[in-house]
Amino acid sequence: MTVVLAEPRGFCAGVERAIDVVERSLERFGAPIYVRHEIVHNKHVVDDLRAKGVIFVKEVDEVPVGAVAIFSAHGVAERVEEAAGERGLKAIDATCPLVTKVHREGRRYAEEGYDVVMIGHLGHPEVEGTLGRIPGKVQVISEPEDVAELKVNDPERVAFVTQTTLSVNDTRDVIEALKTKFPAIVGPDVRDICYATQNRQTAVAEMAKHVDMILVVGAKNSSNSNRLRELGETIGIPSYLIADADAMENGWIEGKTRIGLTAGASAPETLVQGVIERLRATYEVEVKSLNVIRENVTFKLPRELLDDAEPSRAAGA
Repeated sequence: MTVVLAEPRGFCAGVERAIDVVERSLERFGAPIYVRHEIVHNKHVVDDLRAKGVIFVKEVDEVPVGAVAIFSAHGVAERVEEAAGERGLKAIDATCPLVTKVHREGRRYAEEGYDVVMIGHLGHPEVEGTLGRIPGKVQVISEPEDVAELKVNDPERVAFVTQTTLSVNDTRDVIEALKTKFPAIVGPDVRDICYATQNRQTAVAEMAKHVDMILVVGAKNSSNSNRLRELGETIGIPSYLIADADAMENGWIEGKTRIGLTAGASAPETLVQGVIERLRATYEVEVKSLNVIRENVTFKLPRELLDDAEPSRAAGA
């Protein structure tokens, strides 16, 4: 059996930074450290941090007064920051800088009098955080068909932003539908779409040409991981999303000789290697890397952690 590893895969710079924020906060302030929601969408990462003394909470009112509280990589609404201030918490923001950029763009459009439309999935933590950063009403759509239901004050003053865990591929049809209905609509350049989401999808599309099955390592509640599996299926390759090696089913693999293997942006490399070891327990496995795009993105840590810290590690495997 040949296992083809997609490059890039796994952790992106935003996830690396978020985990660095938590680990360095533990080093500086000691346990317990409180994190609002999962720092990233991966149970293994969350369980590892919990074992080190991190306590995950749903809302900041569960955090003891004066304690250290970290906001997840997905971002939070302004009301969450305000609530943290009211409790005297030492709040550290691990929001991905690309998400923060979306917040700034959306707020600018709203302040300039545009009706703002967000392309994303209602209920996703990033979307909820973004809605809480943009003043006024923001309409959320996810499919081209949703565009017909949009009602705006002035068709000449409409703007859009996108959830970062969606790629150019994911948003193209929706943006085209928006431009058809609102020819004057403004929005971010496609280059502002999350590089990591796009790169991982590009790698899967190329990998699909060389394999007869695809395994995606990632959490079921990870948007970008789900998109990778869906992309493989759309191309016509049987594709499965698995949390780890234990989630594999032998029936998927029977008769397959070339397995494509990738991971969502919040899945650690240890889980990818665990899948390879599980396959090696049954098959003679040759591992080949398919290098599609080289990533060299880094993000600095929050200022609260910068005085004795280096910038976060580079993205990619």
